[in-house]
Amino acid sequence: MKFEYEEFSTIEEFFLYLVSVAPYMKQVLPASSYKGYVFSILPLTPVSGDILMMIYAKGSMEPGIIEFDISTRKYKTVSAVERADKNYFIILKPKIATIADSAIKEIENLNKS
Repeated sequence: MKFEYEEFSTIEEFFLYLVSVAPYMKQVLPASSYKGYVFSILPLTPVSGDILMMIYAKGSMEPGIIEFDISTRKYKTVSAVERADKNYFIILKPKIATIADSAIKEIENLNKS
């Protein structure tokens, strides 16, 4: 498995990127908070899954539903998906994530170089 990466300076920029690449009419997207990173891992080769893209920002978030407003680039925790003019993220906080562990290890090795 090979990883490619896109790092963003803020969690807001990370959300903005994911909203811009999401399929049309996809209002709820998953993201993970794990080991100091908020990220999403997307297959670049959908058929084989050999190359994965990790889009991330350094940080941490609590699990739950996040409402993101593109125009203000602000987010907040909400209890439900309510508005069609907003984008939502379901933040997951896995206990173990082996693919993420591999990607994070590679990122940290790249940063040491």
